[in-house]
Amino acid sequence: MIITPAKLADVPRLVQFRVDAAAWLAPLGTDQWSTPFPSDHIAASVNAGEVFLVKESEEGEAVATVTLDHRIDPEIWDLWTPEERAEPALYVHKLTVDRRYGGRDLGGQILDWAGDLAARQGARWLRLDAWTSNSKLHRYYLLHGFQHVRTTTDPDEVSGWLAQRPARLTRHAFDDHAVAAVRSH
Repeated sequence: MIITPAKLADVPRLVQFRVDAAAWLAPLGTDQWSTPFPSDHIAASVNAGEVFLVKESEEGEAVATVTLDHRIDPEIWDLWTPEERAEPALYVHKLTVDRRYGGRDLGGQILDWAGDLAARQGARWLRLDAWTSNSKLHRYYLLHGFQHVRTTTDPDEVSGWLAQRPARLTRHAFDDHAVAAVRSH
């Protein structure tokens, strides 16, 4: 499989990832991602070079996606301490795998790639926030080496479960077509 930067033409597929994930999650008892995400926000992340696709081939359909950046989402800025905010980190957002590829640990492979990228960029941490009430997702991240940092007690913050793992150089499963694009941003 390859990992490659997303293009603006991929925005409809990126929106569909979120719609499909919400439909899969609803019967599991979570409303995560049930609110549509504005496509203009996705397009802005694509233009910034922050969105990546996993495909079986260069011409193939995207089977997974992840957004990576060095910024904390403004909605959860205050959940990270000033000391944590000062540490170099790469933040994982919108990691989504097509359900046809579920059960293959493709998400874990993407996290390994992201941790490798973070280390190559000089980050100390690979960080993420997750839906506060999605304990299955929390367990998934813990099984993939993340350490729980804290969970907000603010009932209005739905994505306030914070976790991190050290950024480290690691072998990953992808033919990496993204590294050159990431270096240019």
